[in-house]
Amino acid sequence: MFAVIKTGGRQYRVAPDDVLEVGKIEGEVGSIVQLNEVLVVGGDTPILGLPTVAGASVAVEVLDHKRGPKVIAFKKRRRKNSRRKRGYRDEITVLRVSEILTDNAKPTKGPRPKKEKVAKEATKEDAAA
Repeated sequence: MFAVIKTGGRQYRVAPDDVLEVGKIEGEVGSIVQLNEVLVVGGDTPILGLPTVAGASVAVEVLDHKRGPKVIAFKKRRRKNSRRKRGYRDEITVLRVSEILTDNAKPTKGPRPKKEKVAKEATKEDAAA
């Protein structure tokens, strides 16, 4: 099953367990957020929205908030000693799709538990001994 969602003025084709980077959305790291602008729900019988699918949503887990790569806008007018250099970095949210919901269903899966780094600590203790 897949879905086409719209967020931040862009459209994304997503399936469960996909990880994607979108423009910044509100939500704590590790929380589940529902995206309600679903344009298409695909599967055995695809459902097309006019413009969105009624009652459909995508539950996503917020993995991280970060900044994108630096974009530099440089303008130069030749022979006039005129230069402008401006740059910016987009705010990005990293999401993992947990499930695709239809018929106004609520998310059933919670956030995944964080993995503990036990193996690395054990190897450090062995190396020190």
